[in-house]
Amino acid sequence: MRAAPTILHLDMDAFFAAAEQASKPSLRGKPVVVGGLGPRGVVATASYEARRFGVHSAMPMGQARRLAPNAAYLVPRFAFYRAISGQVMELLGRLSPLVEPLSLDEAFVDLEAGGVADDSAGAREAGERLRRDILTTTGLTGSVGLAGSKMLAKIASEEAKPDGLVLIEPGTERELLGPRSVRIIPGVGPATGEHLRRAGIGTVAEVVEAGEDELVRLLGRAHGTSLYAMALGRDDRPVVAERDAKSVSVEDTFDVDLHDRLRIRLEVERLAERCVARLRGSGHSGRTIVLKVRRYDFSTLTRSETLRGPTDDPVVVRDAAARLLDLVDTTGGVRLLGVGVSGLADYTQEDLFAQAEAEAVAVAEAGAEAAADATAVAEAGTEAAERAAETGPQAPAAAPPAATETTERHWAPGNDVRHAVYGPGWVQGSGVGRVTVRFEEPCSAPGRVRTFVVGDPDLEPADPLPLVPGGATVSTA
Repeated sequence: MRAAPTILHLDMDAFFAAAEQASKPSLRGKPVVVGGLGPRGVVATASYEARRFGVHSAMPMGQARRLAPNAAYLVPRFAFYRAISGQVMELLGRLSPLVEPLSLDEAFVDLEAGGVADDSAGAREAGERLRRDILTTTGLTGSVGLAGSKMLAKIASEEAKPDGLVLIEPGTERELLGPRSVRIIPGVGPATGEHLRRAGIGTVAEVVEAGEDELVRLLGRAHGTSLYAMALGRDDRPVVAERDAKSVSVEDTFDVDLHDRLRIRLEVERLAERCVARLRGSGHSGRTIVLKVRRYDFSTLTRSETLRGPTDDPVVVRDAAARLLDLVDTTGGVRLLGVGVSGLADYTQEDLFAQAEAEAVAVAEAGAEAAADATAVAEAGTEAAERAAETGPQAPAAAPPAATETTERHWAPGNDVRHAVYGPGWVQGSGVGRVTVRFEEPCSAPGRVRTFVVGDPDLEPADPLPLVPGGATVSTA
């Protein structure tokens, strides 16, 4: 614990939903829900207006629609959110070299390491200045917590929501934490909280009263010791500027269970390629390939294969994932697939590349004509899978329609568009061959709504506009 509240925790307020409201004037002050819009989608973020109806993150989207039927339901625009997050993280970096991002909208900052604060007054000034700079730069608000430890700084930022700042003076931790629910302590989830409740422990003060020995008996040594220390306000975890990634993975949940074995294999291959792209983007390779399969009955299976050395070769990862799929019974249907790579390293094993090349040569020698036919089938299937990923997984059709711009183009609610006549706007909804667009900009008044045929040549997808005048446009290419 520090003698001064020089650890800052920033948490942007309802980040995804707030970004959508800032970019769409007609949604300001109204309930907005961002997340997967399919039957099995979940809520990523709900605006404070939507939360009044009981909508919250991780809630099934169907339940959210029942609670708030008149809310605006939008798909996430992650490139847009990442760009705004980058602006926020740059502001944090000006405060200190020690910035520990937890997600796109949340981070710890060591103000002492940056030399901007060594007492309560300096910490408060730095926190207020940060909030003003975030609002000026992004048009969004963030809540700031200041304390002598990471645990208390995070608790303080939660108390500050929305759009506020709370500073916890060192020495007041016990008084602050005592009457609070034990769930306020990091690491105490629903299961642990219920276990403690059955033992007669419901508040932080009761945790302290129970004593370390009793907590160790109830929860085990590691968890019990940690919980007791945090209940006393003790938390010496440092702010860590960089965290080593332990694994890289991607997964997709399907609106309709997949039954066709070929379609499932194609999806696994597509996920393997996406995983490798992310792996290479982080500058890593990995030794262990992991396949995750959630079946129709919600049972989840994982299978893994450890290679002779680390690789970032898409062929090696794809083939390993395919072998793992052969070990899984998909009878009855599959609702989720995932591919991951763990055992990360910053180099690759050359003999694995040679192995992949040798396998490719063997296929070629087995018959060029057969290989060409197989490639054509795979490419056709991959294109179909990619289209399915863009529009949401669908049941296989008996005969695909002709490839026209009308059938290929998909207008997701919330996405940016531009019309040759009416200018910039965003998609309110689409269906039965029509797309409805509201034409407005972040700095304009609420705009008018117009409807077009989905193949209207004057309507094109567009990049998000800056939220504040003079800001940079976000490219989603």
